[in-house]
Amino acid sequence: MPATSIEQANMRANMPEFRTGDTVKVTQKIKEGEKERSTSFEGIVIARKHGTGISATFTVRRVVDGIGVERIFPLHSPLTTKIEVLRRANVRRAKLYYIRDKAAREVRRKMKAIINERPPKEKEAPAEEKAEEK
Repeated sequence: MPATSIEQANMRANMPEFRTGDTVKVTQKIKEGEKERSTSFEGIVIARKHGTGISATFTVRRVVDGIGVERIFPLHSPLTTKIEVLRRANVRRAKLYYIRDKAAREVRRKMKAIINERPPKEKEAPAEEKAEEK
């Protein structure tokens, strides 16, 4: 389906070439009251949807403090000021949704390792000794 003139006028021309699996840094303008600031979100592109037209989106995932955070960005949004490709990756899938489960398994594995490294707790004194201390 060809793009209309309105869609053509609103599409970005300076779009970098990136694919699923690439690590990107997306800079976006955020308006809070009357102030406007810029924030960036860096992560792995796990999906691109809806083609290359005006309604195209891409999903970026990153892990913050052991919690996976995903954001969906419109490709041609005027609020998205810059998209930088930090690292290219060669993946064999169009959608990398399996990374969600993979990351969760790694976190569980790390937690098990931390629990196993902790020294065993000392046995508590019997209730009779506690009563004598009071």
